[in-house]
Amino acid sequence: MSDIGKRQTKSLPGLLLLILGAIFSQTGAQANPAIPYGLTSRPATQPYLGMPPSDQKAPPRLLSQTGAFTDTRELTPSDALIPYDINLPFYSDGAMKSRWVSIPSQGGFTNIRIRFAATGEWQFPAGTVFVKHFEMNSDETQTNVRRRLETRLLMCDAKGGVYGVSYKWRPDNSDAELVSSNLTETLSIRTTMGFRTQTWYYPSRQDCKTCHTSTAGGVLGLKTRQINRDFCFPSGTVDNQLRSWNHIGLFDVDLKETDLASYARLAAAKDLNRSLEDRARSYLDVNCAYCHRPGGTVAYFDARYDTQLERQNLINVHVLIDEGLDRARVISPNDTWRSIALLRISSLEGLKMPPLAHETLDQQGVNLLRSWIQSLPGPKVLAPPEFSLKGGQFQLPVKVALHCDEPDTEIHYTIDGSAPTISDPVYLEPISIDESTTLRARAYKSGYVKSIIVQETFVFSTRS
Repeated sequence: MSDIGKRQTKSLPGLLLLILGAIFSQTGAQANPAIPYGLTSRPATQPYLGMPPSDQKAPPRLLSQTGAFTDTRELTPSDALIPYDINLPFYSDGAMKSRWVSIPSQGGFTNIRIRFAATGEWQFPAGTVFVKHFEMNSDETQTNVRRRLETRLLMCDAKGGVYGVSYKWRPDNSDAELVSSNLTETLSIRTTMGFRTQTWYYPSRQDCKTCHTSTAGGVLGLKTRQINRDFCFPSGTVDNQLRSWNHIGLFDVDLKETDLASYARLAAAKDLNRSLEDRARSYLDVNCAYCHRPGGTVAYFDARYDTQLERQNLINVHVLIDEGLDRARVISPNDTWRSIALLRISSLEGLKMPPLAHETLDQQGVNLLRSWIQSLPGPKVLAPPEFSLKGGQFQLPVKVALHCDEPDTEIHYTIDGSAPTISDPVYLEPISIDESTTLRARAYKSGYVKSIIVQETFVFSTRS
């Protein structure tokens, strides 16, 4: 059995904020000591734990040398580490994650508090260390059988930047070794039908900088809309994390507990108490906003949840890279086929998003975004035609049938590589192909937006 269940305190959905709000609205108090805090005192913490202050010096070779754990095999965190959880995690190929943070309180630093912001990014003191531990369920028939994969550390340096390292666990869980360059590993996972394999990507130190940019604030997960939630602390006390962190003086301002319920919270995909729009925008915030924001990657839209929807340039806005689709948009209302955001998170090919450490589809996220797009008011759109045969290499002639589920649909097609229009042949019967051909097709129906173009290429080998 994995130690992650022992060492990571569990988050619990609850009504604590509502209870607090009700109490404070009646008492008008700044804080109510009658409600126990999850944390009672701030850990005495040296900057950087056992890590170097910048990426210019070599990090420890072993996880046990970093100062993050007092017992590495047992995954017992150092007293300097504060466990936490977030409202909506980044999708990491189905891995389970545990999180801790060490915020320096000693070592001669004058700045030893988080610069709090109700919206946007927090700023952390130099010497702050974030620890994230990854495990994978290696037996889908038993949920408690897990394999340790890696533990990542992210350090805030004295220049306002961050650097990250990863440690890959040994098979015997005795320790984890520094990853010097990115690598992949094929995992074997037991299923009810036997075994399946899955690729796991271990990031390099340079990979960390791809996402943890200065534009995104360096630190991605710790911000008000993520930390504003109940958490079961090691003491067994369930408390709002903002309330507990504020109580022990981690912030540069004294938060009013009466304000906590008014702060934003990201919505989990399964949280049916939140709107479909809220859940979809939360997903885009976590999985896209570290790049897709002002000053970030070359794109028109802003994926941050804090930005109002009408200012995000998400819906019906042109894209820079249309992937060969007509009328492509970031989000095209009621048109899942022309919504580039959905297309890219639904792919594991070169156009996939996110681009790193994304080896399996986040089917829950795909379904969420698709449902939101379908809920947006827009014209009726035809689904593209379906081919009875996939393209590929052939030696003998083939016949290819085309089909659309929508009644009374006309399918127009070409075999010369050109884009089908309403002037091109109408599909009436299976098409015979006996030489190398790219078959392209598009559906039309009055009162509907025409479908996107789909195609298959059939290559015929020369017979000797």
